[in-house]
Amino acid sequence: MSRLGLAVPFSNPLPFADHLKLAREAEARGYDVAWTAEVGGPDAVTTMSLLATNTTRLRIATGIIPVQTRTPIVLGMTAATLGTLAPGRIALGLGVSSRIIVGQWHGLPFTRPLAQLREAVTIIRMVLAGERVNFEGEFYRLKNFRLLTPPPPQPVPIYLGALGPRMLQLAGEIADGVLLNWIPPEAIPESIKQIEIGARRAGRSLDNFEIACFIRVSVTDDPEPARRWLARDITGYCIVDSYARFFTASGFGAEVEAVKRAWHAGDRAGAVAQISPRFLDGLGVVGSEDVCRHRLRDFAKAGLTQTVVFPFAADPAPFPILLRTVQAFPA
Repeated sequence: MSRLGLAVPFSNPLPFADHLKLAREAEARGYDVAWTAEVGGPDAVTTMSLLATNTTRLRIATGIIPVQTRTPIVLGMTAATLGTLAPGRIALGLGVSSRIIVGQWHGLPFTRPLAQLREAVTIIRMVLAGERVNFEGEFYRLKNFRLLTPPPPQPVPIYLGALGPRMLQLAGEIADGVLLNWIPPEAIPESIKQIEIGARRAGRSLDNFEIACFIRVSVTDDPEPARRWLARDITGYCIVDSYARFFTASGFGAEVEAVKRAWHAGDRAGAVAQISPRFLDGLGVVGSEDVCRHRLRDFAKAGLTQTVVFPFAADPAPFPILLRTVQAFPA
């Protein structure tokens, strides 16, 4: 199997003490990376600091911080600080968010996100290298910034959260790795081809390029509630244009159109009901330990260098199922 990662769960809100229990269990069982993200709850940076200072070997990565909600200078300083706090154990996962989160929640412009991401990564790398930052771009015009402290003693790799062809190609051009999400194993080889296109364009080798993927997993003896939970989660992504296009390209176009028709008619339950069993089984992994281990191997064989277990639970007291899910996958 490829390297093993854990997405510290943000779909099931947990006390920080439980976050730490899961991370320590993952470290003890040989997981390689703990990924953390932010949506509308705990911020990723604070969570990263907590995880880094309460583990000793586990690498810590963001999956994903949007570049639109922080300046690249702040992101560079953050990565440098964490990279000094836990040398060699930090990775910065970056991406672009949605119009709702960027525009409505944060009140910030959402225009040409890929171009903004390219500029932000360029600036962040300059900051991490300890260079004086002078930059004239479309989104950022910066003069004379430089870290007041030494850069981190070991490099902080930058991953991009990528979905469609243009973002995948950009990752191949400028990043150290990519984080895939909501993708069936059968679609992974095409995503890798797009990464290779970007790498060739930039004259880069992908020898040490990380191809990681979030995979929703619930190890349970009662799969139906988990499958219903997963169907609701997928429904929320089907109504986002970028994910709708991606799901359609991955072979789920009929389901996506049916979900959108029901959703726009105000029938939320009807929209969830349009998530077919093959859609669920393509994007998620639910069942016994043996079933889940076997299915994760399908993802790994598709070309991933890191499978990331994203545990979830339909139970109102989710921690036992989340812990069981983590414990099902020793490296």
